[in-house]
Amino acid sequence: MKSRAKLAAIALVCAAPVVLGTLAYVFHWAPGTKGNYGELIEPHTLSAAPFDGLRGKWVLVAIDAPACDAGCERKLYFMRQLRKAMGSNQDRVERLWLLSGEGQPSAALLSAFAGTQVARADAALLASFPGTPSAHIYVVDPLGNLMLRFPSDPDPSAMLKDLGRLLRYSRFG
Repeated sequence: MKSRAKLAAIALVCAAPVVLGTLAYVFHWAPGTKGNYGELIEPHTLSAAPFDGLRGKWVLVAIDAPACDAGCERKLYFMRQLRKAMGSNQDRVERLWLLSGEGQPSAALLSAFAGTQVARADAALLASFPGTPSAHIYVVDPLGNLMLRFPSDPDPSAMLKDLGRLLRYSRFG
């Protein structure tokens, strides 16, 4: 009798993952959390002038008018701090501010965010960014593909986690 009980216990232990997995599939169970903070978007290649020169690097992109308001400054600040927080990997990350209007940014603003590349964006380039481009920080991969965007009021530590994960698992850039 003891041997049958042991055999039944072994059979239950071996069958449990299959039964539980099947039940989860049938009832459409999904884990409560996702692995990334940023929103993955349908990747498409950006072939405009500022991105051609940045191939081989991960690029953080902010799109705003030259008369930068507080939200724009906050995005530029987050991008600068994210790059610095990457430590030895900071050479793999570049920052790009695309200007969406006429005019020039102030000299004080440019010096405060030195190292951020600034380029003017035409209407066709702005149309390639999904949603409201000025509301997000975007990530472009080393092949020039737009692939990720962060929410309009981002959490810098979650952004750092996503970017760190991208750099850790990427074999290029």
